[in-house]
Amino acid sequence: MSIDLTQRPPRSPRVRLGGYVLLPRMLDKCRAELAGTNGDYHYNCPLDQRFLNFTGIDPEALKAEVAKGLGDGEILAWVEANATIPHGEWEIAQWSAFREAAAPADNESREYFSEQIARAGGALREDLATWFDYLDFDDHVSFGGQA
Repeated sequence: MSIDLTQRPPRSPRVRLGGYVLLPRMLDKCRAELAGTNGDYHYNCPLDQRFLNFTGIDPEALKAEVAKGLGDGEILAWVEANATIPHGEWEIAQWSAFREAAAPADNESREYFSEQIARAGGALREDLATWFDYLDFDDHVSFGGQA
């Protein structure tokens, strides 16, 4: 169940599994890293760590489960059983909504955000406001899409 992230991007950070944003994208990156096809994507990056910290899941333990070839549903069941910081559905929904709406919050972050969008050819794009907007945009242009 590997994925080649040199040929296409991982799933959008907005895609949910068990109500969690980021989890499907993180699983794509983990599977690709295990297969040696992760390209410029990295498992356990700072954004992945937002999910890992929220759930209390150890990244190496999760990677070991993914290495067994389990599907998304099986991994979700494992996450739910092994989260050291369990959350109810409403907490997961609130956390996911917060993460999805997160935007650069200080001058340094806003400057970095603007520079990255400009680097990818989107300097005139006024619709890119959140970190998820940026990731979707970057994935799109990285694989030949127009800015």
